[in-house]
Order: sequence, then C-alpha cells, then structure tokens
Amino acid sequence: RAKDSTSRVMLYVIIALLPATLFGIWNFGMHALLLILVTIASCLASEWIFDKIVHKKNSMPDLSAVVTGLLLALNLPAGLPWWEAVIGSVFAIVIVKMMFGGLGQNFMNPALGGRCFLLIAFAADMTNFKSSKFEAYSGATPLARNEGLSSINVMDMLTGKIPGTIGETSVIAILIGAMILILLGVITLRIPAAYLVTFAVFMLIFGKEPMNANYLVAELCGGGLMLGAFFMATDYVTTPITPKGQLVYGCCLGIVTAVFRLFGGSAEGVSYAIIFCNLLVPQIERFTRPVAFGKGGAKK
Repeated sequence: RAKDSTSRVMLYVIIALLPATLFGIWNFGMHALLLILVTIASCLASEWIFDKIVHKKNSMPDLSAVVTGLLLALNLPAGLPWWEAVIGSVFAIVIVKMMFGGLGQNFMNPALGGRCFLLIAFAADMTNFKSSKFEAYSGATPLARNEGLSSINVMDMLTGKIPGTIGETSVIAILIGAMILILLGVITLRIPAAYLVTFAVFMLIFGKEPMNANYLVAELCGGGLMLGAFFMATDYVTTPITPKGQLVYGCCLGIVTAVFRLFGGSAEGVSYAIIFCNLLVPQIERFTRPVAFGKGGAKK
C-alpha cells in the first residue's frame, strides 16, 4: 500500500550511503572511486546480460544492482585489483541474485555473497589495507593487531583514521547514513539495535578484555560491524518480516558475529555472520508468525 516503489527505496539507500562513499573516496583516493564505478558498472552489465539471455524484462531500472555494486565496493579494500572486483560483482549478481529468480528471491545478501567469495578466492588481496590516505595508519586493521584493542584510539576509529575497506572506516559517516535511512522510514531500529546490543553484551562478558569500555567501543567501531548492522543486516529480502522475527534475527547476528570474532580464524566475522543468519530467516519466520486472528486461530 505504500507509495514508495522499489526504485525509490533503492534511491534512498544510495543517498544514505553517500556519506560513507564520499569519505572513502577522500580517504583512499581516486583508486577507490575507480573501484566503486567498476563494481557498479559490472553489476549493471551482469544483470542486463542475464536478463537478455533468459529473455526476462530488463530489471535494471529498479536500481537494486546499483545498490549491490555500491555496497560491494564499500566492502572492498581500495587497493584491490579492478578485475577481481569485476569477478566479485558478477558472482554477486549472477550466482547469488539472478540464478535464484532476481530481486526478492535471493537467499543471501548479494553484496556480501560477492565479498565472501572474494575473501575465499583472493584472501591476500582482500586483507591488504595499505593504500589509506593516513599512511601512519596503514597495515593491519585494528581488529587484526596483536597489541589489543584497549590501546586503540577510539576517536581515530570514529573519524576513519584507520586501515580498512573503502566504506567501513568512518563510523560517523556510516551513522549519518543510518539516520537518513531511519528518518526516511526505509529501516527500523529493531535489527540494528538488537544486533549491536547483543554483540556488546556478549563481548562485555566473554571478550578478550571483559568489562573494558575502550575495548568494547573499539570492537563496535572496528571492522564492518556498523556498516553491516545498518545497511546489510536490514536488507528487505533476506531478513524476517515479523517484528519478533527481526529481534530474534538481530540477536542471532550479535551472537554469531561475536563468536566468529573471538573464536574464528578471521579478525572480522560480520559478513559471514550475516550470510549465515540469512539462511536462518525461514525458520525464524516460521516460529515468530503472529497467531491468526479469528475463531480457532489461537489454538493453531
């Protein structure tokens, strides 16, 4: 019943991603801009070609391919070779999205599907963060350092003076975009709030430095947690539609992300956690469906 069309909602998401995108271009330079343009163009081309091959109506005007390309780019290191970004874009659109029926049918977030594929196929390039404008901060991301997060300058993480992917470094830019999404009514706080609160409680109790406030804030600001919580965990297609389901989904995300970070082989974990929880959505919706209203509804 809403007046907003799919293309309008996607346009809102693109607008909300602009602060993180512009900061990423300013921070990492023209190579970041090139990578963003390459991924968007590759996603659009992949969707257009696939539609032509299977004789489907052109779905490019809904702008979902643009959002996928932009999100994928923001989850890539600026120094990634452009041809690897093309491969990730094709995988995200063709394999994750279009092979399952297109928008509304994909079982996981396409951008994260493409990113995780690149993490497996090109692990060295995907973990190389040496092209930041802030040369003093180049090298391993804060989550991958050995000296402990309690020694990290949290203000640097808020403002983006740390190594990382194009769109994840500045928490302030991400939060500005998140506020835009919330004010425009594109997302609610159910999933992001449940995600971040559950993650914070888990890390506060079971983290490497329990009950350490600086460590907790660094974990929240580090990696792709904020970008994932507001822009990828809230994807309409791969998240529950029931309010209770969204809360359960957010809690699952927080626990799985914390477990991956603490006990997994990677210092990150957000991308894999979101994809894993995407697979749980059908079961979450099954057990959180509202009781049918009317005679006999409560019994069933």
